[in-house]
Amino acid sequence: MHGCGWRDCGARAKIAIPADARHHVALPMRRHRQAKIVATVGPASSSADTLRQLFEAGVDVFRLNFSHGLADEHRARVQMLRALEEASGRPIGILADLQGPKLRIGTFADGAVQLEPGAAFRLDLDPTPGNVQRAGMPHPEIFAALQPGAELLLDDGKLRLKVERCGPDHADTRVLVGGRLSERKGVNLPDVLLPLSALTAKDRKDLALALELGADWIALSFVQRPEDVAEARALVGDRAGVMVKLEKPQAVQRLEAIVELADAVMVARGDLGVEMPAEDVPAIQKRIVRCCRRMGKPVIVATQMLESMIASPVPTRAEASDVATAIYDGADAVMLSAESAAGRYPVEAVAMMDRIIRRTEADPLYRSLLEASHTGTEPGRADTADAVCCAMRRAAALLQPAAIVCWTSSGATALRAARERPQAPVLGLTPHRGSARRLALVWGVHAVQTPDAADVNEMTTVAAEVARREGFAQAGAPLVIVAGLPFGSGGHTNLLRLANA
Repeated sequence: MHGCGWRDCGARAKIAIPADARHHVALPMRRHRQAKIVATVGPASSSADTLRQLFEAGVDVFRLNFSHGLADEHRARVQMLRALEEASGRPIGILADLQGPKLRIGTFADGAVQLEPGAAFRLDLDPTPGNVQRAGMPHPEIFAALQPGAELLLDDGKLRLKVERCGPDHADTRVLVGGRLSERKGVNLPDVLLPLSALTAKDRKDLALALELGADWIALSFVQRPEDVAEARALVGDRAGVMVKLEKPQAVQRLEAIVELADAVMVARGDLGVEMPAEDVPAIQKRIVRCCRRMGKPVIVATQMLESMIASPVPTRAEASDVATAIYDGADAVMLSAESAAGRYPVEAVAMMDRIIRRTEADPLYRSLLEASHTGTEPGRADTADAVCCAMRRAAALLQPAAIVCWTSSGATALRAARERPQAPVLGLTPHRGSARRLALVWGVHAVQTPDAADVNEMTTVAAEVARREGFAQAGAPLVIVAGLPFGSGGHTNLLRLANA
């Protein structure tokens, strides 16, 4: 009998959670939806009991935001999540989100200042506390890249300045949109490609910690160019998946080259909405999701999805529609940030997101839109794996199997199957715990750790056994099996088999 790697888990399991949640709960091992939920861990969700409740409510991947928190806090959260994983028998993905280069102005001598439209305002490298005429900005790389006519956005775009004259240590600007400006507020430069790495010294230290803790995904903030992704890849290697957060206009301009190098993508609409007109963001979101689906890269839609649930037990109808739109577009996952990290209703926010996803996926229009937006590999560019998964999609449409079972070592076979957005759920069977955890992010994939099969007959027997045990199929139900021969070699999706559970 092949187990799932943690325990012999059925469709429902009893879970014993350590620390402050010393009781058993019945947990459904199967999610009754295809899209996944990512939730940020923070002060409101750092106890073992709350993490368990979030997991039960539907979280598939937990995000650790390295912009906040101490190393020991992140370590404790990872330990609780791995204990929860061990008890549940279900792989849990952990996403380490690096802060990236944060550009900020300096301090003010007498507190916040009021900048009036049309007023002159100077930014410079002088660390002396500023006033209503000037402020320090300790970033020589910004001054090196500025040109007259460039715009600077302060405090998440609430204030807007235009550069009139500039030098290597200063910029004389005119206030276009004024307002109250307090110290250490963020600076955005939508028109400027900055000579900055996406990895600061802090990020490199945090990256080392994240890899030490066994994070499954590493998210890069403020990526501008493909070289930023290559730099992170060289440091991460194959120890985790590299996720790119798309939040800079410069990155959107080189979208395909960046997505090609990444393992996954996050549509980070917060900073994207600061640096680009708000009316452009919906179209850009759809463009990014479509590009990722075409290339077979998991894509998360993030930021302000259920923002009002930070303080309210229910979302606005517009927020519910926003989540549904990402699901209709075929995104792999949707994400909660402050809602689960610092809000008053973290569990309720996850449960609401779960209900919105399930209700949307039950809509007949959902399947129609997925079919209409499907993009296969272009003729002449496809390989054997593409052909096998294309045949899988067609076979699944005709046979309507209980499940599509993918034997996968690295996770690539399950990723290719998920790219097809089949109607049947995808069971990803892998001998590697890391692969199972990374697949927790991928649309439609229910990952199970199980030893490699010795031959095709054992492959079929174990696939049927796991499909029944995990609650996907009754005995005799049709299955579509995708695998690569020889077993254990990885990267060779070349087998399609039809079987019964």
